Amino acid sequence: MIYLRSFHMLSDKEDEDFFYALSPTFKTKNYRTGYTSHYPFVLFRGRGLPDLEFDDITILYGDNGSGKSTILNVIAEKLKLRRTTPYNRSDFFDDYVELCSFKLTLPLSDESGIITSDDVFDKVLDIRRLNAGIDNRRSELITEFVSERSRAANAEPNNLRGLDDYERWKEAQEARSRKTTQSQYLRSRLMRNVQERSNGESALAFFVDSIADGTLCLLDEPENSLSPTNQVQLRYFIEDCVRNHKCQFVISTHSPLLLSLRRAKIYDIDALPIRERRWTALEGVRVYHDFFTEHREDFE
Repeated sequence: MIYLRSFHMLSDKEDEDFFYALSPTFKTKNYRTGYTSHYPFVLFRGRGLPDLEFDDITILYGDNGSGKSTILNVIAEKLKLRRTTPYNRSDFFDDYVELCSFKLTLPLSDESGIITSDDVFDKVLDIRRLNAGIDNRRSELITEFVSERSRAANAEPNNLRGLDDYERWKEAQEARSRKTTQSQYLRSRLMRNVQERSNGESALAFFVDSIADGTLCLLDEPENSLSPTNQVQLRYFIEDCVRNHKCQFVISTHSPLLLSLRRAKIYDIDALPIRERRWTALEGVRVYHDFFTEHREDFE
């Protein structure tokens, strides 16, 4: 399913005109002092960045610093897609976005959005922090269980002077009861750990939970939080979302496992000029190919 048909980033002339005082796009704030960067202006100047045409799955391939994440952030901002974490905007980011344009073939769902590495890391850390708190509380409850059982014999209802005393007496009697085991006592007072998965499995679950049917989804370097095995699982999930759940994906990555997504259109952001390429022709993929070919005997 294709929602976003094309996106126009700035041509070299449009980029240069923004800083030319006689052009209609010139902004007077350029005369102000203190700017150390005009990002994202200048970033793609002289690199032949074409108008981007999108398929069901479109991949922006490039090394770190190539600008592939910038393109995703510009698209997300222009389309007003849902996002969670902040990103590098700069003083000129809104000006750049204003000059970009796009074409849709279908309206975008409100659940369309961008998922970045920061989103995934924050979620994994939240789970770890929550589980750490649960583990600490579990230790406290074990101590409490033992203590309450030892005091239960001396706790009688006629010695209670208020509601708080009564609640403590009830808990003591429950702890004393032969029908209440330590595990039952803990289970009644403590939620189970939110995740019993590794960080990578939690990250994969985050992608699965965050991508809704019938949406445009931008993924910024999803491999950063995933093992090779989980990257393969994400690959299958993305293909299934496209095939059966009416999703469209734009992905920035340099992972060979994700670059091999079936029928994906790939833009090589490292190329000069920037152009489409088969995944097997990409430099990063060829490095892996040559390495494993050289060590083929080690696998036999």
